[in-house]
Amino acid sequence: MAKKKNRNTKSKIIAAAWKLFYEQGYDDTTVEEIVEASNTSKGSFYHYFNGKDALLGSLSELFDDKYTELIPTLNEDMDSFDKLLYLNKELFRMIDDSISLDLLARLYSSQLITNGERHLLDHNRVYYKLLRQIISQGQQKGELRDDISINELVKTYALCERALIYDWCLCNGEYALSRYAGEMMPRFLSGFRNPDTE
Repeated sequence: MAKKKNRNTKSKIIAAAWKLFYEQGYDDTTVEEIVEASNTSKGSFYHYFNGKDALLGSLSELFDDKYTELIPTLNEDMDSFDKLLYLNKELFRMIDDSISLDLLARLYSSQLITNGERHLLDHNRVYYKLLRQIISQGQQKGELRDDISINELVKTYALCERALIYDWCLCNGEYALSRYAGEMMPRFLSGFRNPDTE
């Protein structure tokens, strides 16, 4: 029970921080404001984070919280291919509506040069576990190709998402990420479908 409470406290801090970063900018957001907005304490904040900069690496946790929130909304009757597109649409809608483009670009660039942990590639994340589950079920039902490994399909899906986010950052967010991904992801992932069921 204590572990869940700790996770909830950390998630509240992360969610409040990224909301404030989006609304008023990273530089204009203080630790005190994050603590107040998350309804936690300064002690709790510093228990999880050394300072505000440490929050930049927490975006993957915010994304995983979104996936956890989406799991109950996945309709079991939905085709696995459509489930993958649904997850992408909902995550990218969240990015459009609440993630600062500058901070997202900063996070992605930091992941390129870091010698430390690459949070986005951590295969123990909810993100990767959920993708593996959906793809495995899709293969078992004959909806997705089974001549390509689950891990390879997961890697391809993640690569497509990162490519779209990277391009969106390069283009300075001049288009809605979720709308563009709605056009591109079905094209990118069309090779996932089992050709025998088309």
